[in-house]
Amino acid sequence: MRNLIFVFCFALILMTSSCSKSSGDYPGTEYMPDMYHSIAYEANLDDYYYYNTWGTEEEYYKSAQPRKPVKGTIPRGAAGGQSTKYLDGTATVNAIAIPASGHVPYYYNDTEEERLRASAEITNNPFPISDHGLESGKNMYTTFCAICHGEKGDGNGWLVDEANGAAVYPAAPAVLTDEKFVTASNGQLYHAIMYGKNVMGGYADKMSYEERWNTIHYIRSLQAKVGKKEYNANINTLNNVDIPYAQVKQVVELKEETHTHDGHTEHHGTEHNSGEHHGEHHNAQHKTDHDHSDDHSGGH
Repeated sequence: MRNLIFVFCFALILMTSSCSKSSGDYPGTEYMPDMYHSIAYEANLDDYYYYNTWGTEEEYYKSAQPRKPVKGTIPRGAAGGQSTKYLDGTATVNAIAIPASGHVPYYYNDTEEERLRASAEITNNPFPISDHGLESGKNMYTTFCAICHGEKGDGNGWLVDEANGAAVYPAAPAVLTDEKFVTASNGQLYHAIMYGKNVMGGYADKMSYEERWNTIHYIRSLQAKVGKKEYNANINTLNNVDIPYAQVKQVVELKEETHTHDGHTEHHGTEHNSGEHHGEHHNAQHKTDHDHSDDHSGGH
């Protein structure tokens, strides 16, 4: 009995002394602190504590810093589907792979020289104008762009609207329906979404690859509305660059129909040639038999 009381008292003392409340700069005492604090490094998290034995606090902080990925790489598992990409405005249509996660390498840096290069080199939108794309673009524009550039693209977003008494935006947002943006290349708009421009920040981490291009489609539709032109899945009178889905679909169906017709013609021709070959073989065999009969008669 005395031993039991002794064990109980010892356990009670051990339990009460193993934990203590924190106060001011004193963090307190924790029972088995490694169960609360992971020793493993975690990206973007400086979780160093005094029981860490894997290095100094400075070394831990450096290891937790984010690192830039290898240029041109995409995250693991970014296998994608197919999207329609047009190479010209009429008949050339190719299928290209678009990663489902939206991670596509962008080989232009955040400099004025690279912005001009992207503006000159990136002309076509890799996605045709579609109802789904315009709807997606509208959602993205309303979420990220309208607060500054306005719901109509007129530069009168809520941050600068006179109706907002607390508007303190430091610079007037761009009027996206102005002629200089109507004639701007798709690359110029895409580069601005990737890196931002002036006081506007970039949205590369907020929109996927397809969402960025859909947003540009929606901006084009706002420009067309102001210019009393059409920009939708069936027709585009705003420019001669972006292709409506109906036109792409028509070209694809025409190519499939031509392929099917050619396949039928080739099959029919093969049968016909086989018939001719069979006829030639039959005639040759008939001639051989006839000659053999003549030789046999001559022998008699």
